[in-house]
Amino acid sequence: MSEHRLTRRGLLAGTAGLAVAGLAGCTGAPEASNDQNSGDDQAGHGDEAHGHDTVSEPKASREVAVNTARNGDSTEYHFDPHVTWVEPGGTVTWRLESGSHTATAYHPGNDQPQLVPDGTEAWDSGMLSEEGETFEHTFENEGVYHYLCTPHETFGMMATVIVGEPHVEDQRALQTIPEDKPEEVRGKLKELNTMVRDIVGGGHEEDGGHEDDGGHDESTSTEEGGHEEDGGHDESTSTEEGGHEEETHTEG
Repeated sequence: MSEHRLTRRGLLAGTAGLAVAGLAGCTGAPEASNDQNSGDDQAGHGDEAHGHDTVSEPKASREVAVNTARNGDSTEYHFDPHVTWVEPGGTVTWRLESGSHTATAYHPGNDQPQLVPDGTEAWDSGMLSEEGETFEHTFENEGVYHYLCTPHETFGMMATVIVGEPHVEDQRALQTIPEDKPEEVRGKLKELNTMVRDIVGGGHEEDGGHEDDGGHDESTSTEEGGHEEDGGHDESTSTEEGGHEEETHTEG
């Protein structure tokens, strides 16, 4: 784990987009707060960050913006994007845009329930307090990793890293909702699980395409039905044989 400053394209432009996403964005409803401090371009960035281009495929490296946003009288905390996707051996870099936050794995080593793959190590950024401060972690093992901001977990400040193309049914993060967590946290984990299944599990719909094989069965059945015509040849043969019998009888 290391901390360093980055000047990465797109993230600074995305700061205003983060401010408009709000807590609703952290709970899966970003459209509810697009009218605060945003222009059309910024709102477009928010849409893109919340599950479109940023999670369309795994990449060797990704960045996540970490933010405290003011929305009228309320304060909102979140990671942007909520779900990010890297290749095995890929690196995620968290960059602090505002506020003070952590990026902390759900791991017993961090006094948290295990919502990461078996055999993986705990990782924790510690408190990030200086604007532009970064933390990065390299993910060697394929799987789904849930993480949180320690002081703001109950405000819904949780997110997920997908590594590689894991089988969703084998992932502890997707199969376990900690019973000792507040309902707000449990609800957010369920939303993250749904997002992960939509991203990684979407390919399983192709398996449904094997129903087309049933169509091949129908074609085969039709062709086999066509062999009944061969039975027609049997009738013709039978008729011809019958004709020979008549000729034999006449000669007799």
